[in-house]
Amino acid sequence: MTKAIKLMKWSGIGLFGLIVLAVSFYAYLVHSFDDRTLPENHGKVNTELFLGDGINQPLIVGFGGSEGGNAWASDFWKGQRDSFISQGYSFLAVAYFGEEGTPQNLDRIDLGGVHRAIREAAADPSVNGECVILIGGSKGAELALLLGSQYSDIDAVVGIVPGNAVFPALTIAMNTPSFTSNGENLPFVPVPWSATWPLIKGDLRAVWEEMLKNQSAVERASIEVEKINGPVLFLSATKDEFWPSTQMSAAMEQRLAENGFSYPAEHVAIEGGHAAPIDHFDEVERFLVTNVQQGNLAGCSEPS
Repeated sequence: MTKAIKLMKWSGIGLFGLIVLAVSFYAYLVHSFDDRTLPENHGKVNTELFLGDGINQPLIVGFGGSEGGNAWASDFWKGQRDSFISQGYSFLAVAYFGEEGTPQNLDRIDLGGVHRAIREAAADPSVNGECVILIGGSKGAELALLLGSQYSDIDAVVGIVPGNAVFPALTIAMNTPSFTSNGENLPFVPVPWSATWPLIKGDLRAVWEEMLKNQSAVERASIEVEKINGPVLFLSATKDEFWPSTQMSAAMEQRLAENGFSYPAEHVAIEGGHAAPIDHFDEVERFLVTNVQQGNLAGCSEPS
């Protein structure tokens, strides 16, 4: 019995030592991370434009999430991409990090660089540059909503499992914002030390729940969705294991209502985890038909 107690005691001491070591190492990484120099290829993106046979094609712009690269140009998304094109849309797939010629990490991505790429695609003779719709998933939804809130030439935004604020860059330090505007860091919700253990365990939702407890920081970093110049759709996941997308979508719904948002706004909560809304793009297509094609938006009309 005494040996067992001693073993438990020394095991506890060993575990405590490992935790202290892990926290100390993480503190060192945060302290040593260069948060002053902008990442290489800052402001650069890669794009691929997919066109149908018609003219005056409204432009859908697709952003992937934290996986990086050009998700919407991949074979995985070919079916949905082709579905949009068959309905008369053009489609711009955007890689904003994690691909050659773009920033390596989702760290201080320049909104202006992404917007310039959208305008270049909108100038194509086959594209209706007066009708631009953004679709983003997860961190890509954060990007889409930010762009819509800052640029009046965005006509509709679809945020799939979105966040309601600017959150930290996906770096080892997580001490810079994911996005910048006009050369300046956007206010972002910081990672508190209380999130260290969930980070070590890989419990991402718990990390975000700790961040969201800082209500003053969330308020400063909240996306001004009420400034979006057109309809908005939130497609969330009720059992989201990445972050609480349903609760954050509801918060944005409330913000729109409080600010007298004059365009249609919908929130569809899908039962399931972070990836569940992927199987519900019929909701996105319905939203576009109702609120873009038939919604009498200035510049938008039935695809030709």
